[in-house]
Formats: sequence, structure tokens, C-alpha cells
Amino acid sequence: MTNKKVTSNKIGSLAAKTLTDPSSSKTAKELAGSALSQMNKGNQTGSYMEDKASKVLQSNKYSEETKSLAASVLSQSNKKR
Repeated sequence: MTNKKVTSNKIGSLAAKTLTDPSSSKTAKELAGSALSQMNKGNQTGSYMEDKASKVLQSNKYSEETKSLAASVLSQSNKKR
């Protein structure tokens, strides 16, 4: 089943800011890139990013912004997985 959700403008803006911020972590930038790739295109999150986003949400070491990106990415995953 294809997930038709797309990244919101709010998360898209956060993702763009994250990608241009030199202090953003590699994980945050990966999540931001995934979120941006799903804006207006209907792309689905791959299994690698699903796993990474899930781990971010379960960890206490990431910022609320990074967790917001992770939640967006996870919400656009393939529902069969």
C-alpha cells in the first residue's frame, strides 16, 4: 500500500534550515534530506531511514527539531513494513 503523505511546509522549512546549519548532526541532515525529498512528490521513506527515524524518536540525545524531522519521515513510510 502506497503512502500518499507529503512533508508539510513547516517541516520542509525546518529541514532546509537543518541542512544549511553547520552545527546540525549527520543524523539530523539525513532526516532533513529525506523529509525534503518527500515534499510534493509523494516519495516514501525507505527501510533504512525508517529504522534511523525510529531510533531517533526512542533516544533522549536528539533535539526536538530532529525528533520532529524523524516523526515526519516515519509518518511517510510504507504501511506494510
